[in-house]
Amino acid sequence: MSDYTAARPSAWVIGGVTFASTIMILIGIFQSFAGLEAIIDDDFYVVTQNYAFDLDTTAYGWIHLILGIVIVCAGFALWARKTWAAIVAIFLAMLSAIANFFFIPYYPFWSILMIALAIWVIWAITRPGGAGEERI
Repeated sequence: MSDYTAARPSAWVIGGVTFASTIMILIGIFQSFAGLEAIIDDDFYVVTQNYAFDLDTTAYGWIHLILGIVIVCAGFALWARKTWAAIVAIFLAMLSAIANFFFIPYYPFWSILMIALAIWVIWAITRPGGAGEERI
């Protein structure tokens, strides 16, 4: 007889997904704050001249606010270890990175930081043994 036991993910893997879900929630909250600031005060963000993707800062605000709320919800689902949440979280992290890429001329340091956090989330979820494995 074979003495086969299913491989269980290590604490490092589970900690990585928990870390990714926590960062997703923070990204969503930060993105929502940036969106609210753009909606409440149009003059808060300095608009650069001759930018190819020149949108009204209120439009960027609504994009960031809605995306932030959805990212927070996906972060909580990922924290609850829902398998579908990993795919949604990767997709939303990509959308967050793209939205912040277009926001770089308005708030460069913040946007680059948010892109880096989104990439970190994608890495934590997609690394070997990440999401989708049997949970302890």
